[in-house]
Amino acid sequence: MRRFGRFELRALLHKSQRSMLWLVFDTHHSQEMLLMVPREKPATEAAMLQWLKTMDAASRIHHPNLGHVVEAGRVDPWPYVTYDRALGETLEERIARGAPLPLDAAQWVAQALEGLAFAHEAGHAHRDIQLAHLLIDQGDHVRVIGLEVAQETLPADADFNATRRAARESAEEDVVAIGLVLHRLLSGKPVLDEADLRQVLQRMQPQGQELVRMGWETPYPIPEPLRAIVNRATDRQARQRYHQARSFWRALDGWRLSAEQDDGGPIALLKDKMQRFGHLPSTTTRLVSTAMSAAMASQHASELAALALKDMALTLELLRRVNNALRQQGHQNSGGTVLNMQRAIAMMGLNGLEDAARALKPWPGPMNEAQATFMQSLLRRVQRAGEVAQALRPAGYDGEVVYLINLMQNLGRLLVQYHFPDDAQQIRQLMVAPEPTEEHPNPRGMTEQGAAYAVLGCDLESLGLAVARYWGLGEELQHMMRRQPQETPVRNAEGDTEILRLTCSLANELIDALGLPERKRQTAIELATRRYARALNLGLREIYDALGTAQAEGEPPAGVSDPRVGAAATAAPRSRLRERAEQTTTSAGARPAGRPVPGKDSP
Repeated sequence: MRRFGRFELRALLHKSQRSMLWLVFDTHHSQEMLLMVPREKPATEAAMLQWLKTMDAASRIHHPNLGHVVEAGRVDPWPYVTYDRALGETLEERIARGAPLPLDAAQWVAQALEGLAFAHEAGHAHRDIQLAHLLIDQGDHVRVIGLEVAQETLPADADFNATRRAARESAEEDVVAIGLVLHRLLSGKPVLDEADLRQVLQRMQPQGQELVRMGWETPYPIPEPLRAIVNRATDRQARQRYHQARSFWRALDGWRLSAEQDDGGPIALLKDKMQRFGHLPSTTTRLVSTAMSAAMASQHASELAALALKDMALTLELLRRVNNALRQQGHQNSGGTVLNMQRAIAMMGLNGLEDAARALKPWPGPMNEAQATFMQSLLRRVQRAGEVAQALRPAGYDGEVVYLINLMQNLGRLLVQYHFPDDAQQIRQLMVAPEPTEEHPNPRGMTEQGAAYAVLGCDLESLGLAVARYWGLGEELQHMMRRQPQETPVRNAEGDTEILRLTCSLANELIDALGLPERKRQTAIELATRRYARALNLGLREIYDALGTAQAEGEPPAGVSDPRVGAAATAAPRSRLRERAEQTTTSAGARPAGRPVPGKDSP
C-alpha cells in the first residue's frame, strides 16, 4: 500500500496541471478522507510557511457550499489539506452514472457559485476548478473543496496592488471555469475533449484559438435562457463574460427559480421591489398635485385623462387599480380589460384619481443621477413609439388605446430600468457589438432577449407579462403585449387584437431602428417596413410620415427638463424623411402614395 505520511493512498480521483485529489485512509482516525496536494511543491521554507498561512486563512471561511477543511499540514516537502469523505462523492463520480437534467445541473452549479462568491468576497480564490473539486451528497447538496490549494507564488516584494490584481484575475478565471463545469454537465462530454478544465482555459479565446459554445447534440434539450447563460460564461470576448461569481449566480438562480415556478426568481424579486418603491416613479409632482386639487373637480373626464397620460406612472397606476377592482368584484371577464383613461377615471371617480396620485413615489425614487438619466431616455423612447403607433393605426381605432398597448409592450423594459438599473446597464453592454478583429471582422452584439437571459435568467417581456397577470389585466391584453419576434415572419393580421399588436410592434421596431448608427438606420427602417407591409397594408411613405409627425409633435415626458435627453435615437429632420419617402417606390402591398396617413382623421 502506497503511503503519504500517515495516510494510505487508495485511489487517485483526479489529477490536473495544478493539483491532485486522492482518496486516502487516515490510519490515526481510522476513516476515509479526501486529500489534496499541489502539483508543484513550495520552493523554499518561506514559501511553505506562506502556503500554510494562506490555507489556514481560507479554512476559516465557513459557508454551506464550501467544504470544511479537516486538516492542513505538511509531509515534507509537500503541503496537503484533507476533507471528510462523508461530504459526498465528486461531481465527476456522479455524472459517470448518467448526465443530469438541465434543471439539476443548474441547481448544482448555482450552489457552487454561491460558495465561490462568498470565498471571492473574502479575498480568496480557487485557481483550479474541476468537476472533481465539487462534492455532492445524496441530498444534492454541493460543496466546493480545494480553495487556495493551487496558490500562486508572488515575489516577496510584491506590492499590495499587484497582489489584489492577481487575486481578482484568479477569481475571474474561477468564474469561467465554473461556466465550463456547467457546459460539461449539459453537453454530456468533456469540453474540447479535455478532462482538465485548466487546459481548456488555456486553449480558449482570447488566450488560445478555440471557441467554446453549447452545441445542439446534448443528452437533453437545453432551454434557450440556459443556453444563453452558459454561452455568455464561456464567451470568446472576455468583456462579455461574467466577471463575478455573484452575477453568474444571479442569472442562473433567476432562470432556475423561474423554471421551477411561474413567479419565482427575478419575477418574485421584482414584485417585492414594487411593494417598496412602486412600479414607476412619478415624473413630476406638479401633475400629481394638480390631479389632487379641488379645481379639477369641474374638469371634463377627457381633460383629466390627458393629464394622466402625461405621467406613465399615474397611467399605469390607474390601469392597475381599475382592473384589479373589476377582478375582485368578479367582473374581469364581462367587459375585458379597461384600456382607456377616460373610462378608468369615470369608474374610479375623482377620489380614486386622487388616491392613485398620492400612492406614487416621487422622481427619481431609488435611482441615482446616471440611472435616472437612462430612465428619462427610455421614457422618451416609449413615448415616441406610442406616437408612431398612433400615427400608423388604421382608421377607426382609438389612439389612446393604441398608445397604452404600446406602453404595455415596453412595461418590462421600464420596470427593469427602474428596479434593476445595474442589470439594465449590463444588458445594454452585452448588446453592443465587440471590436472587430481579423478573425471576426463583423462581430454582433447579443440580442436584447439573449442579453436579458444572460443577466436575469428570463427575458424582459416575461417580466412585463408577469406583472400584467399580477395586476389582473386580461388575457387579450397580455397577448397584445407580446411583440412580434424579429426572427419570425409576419403573417396576415386577423382580428382587431392582432392588428393592434402588430401596429405597436412595428412602432417599437422603428424606434429601435432610429437608435442605430446613421449608416444602418435607413436599412433597418426599410426592413421593418417590408416585414409588416402586407399584414398592415403600409408602405414607406406612411412610415416616414408617421416618424416625421411623431418627431414634430412629440414632447419630452414630464420631468425631463432637457428635450435632448434620450434624443440619440431620433429620426432625421422631417424634411429629409419626406424627401426620402418621395424618392422611394411604395413596397408591395402598401397603400397608394397619395393616401392619407393612417389614423390621421380617425377618432
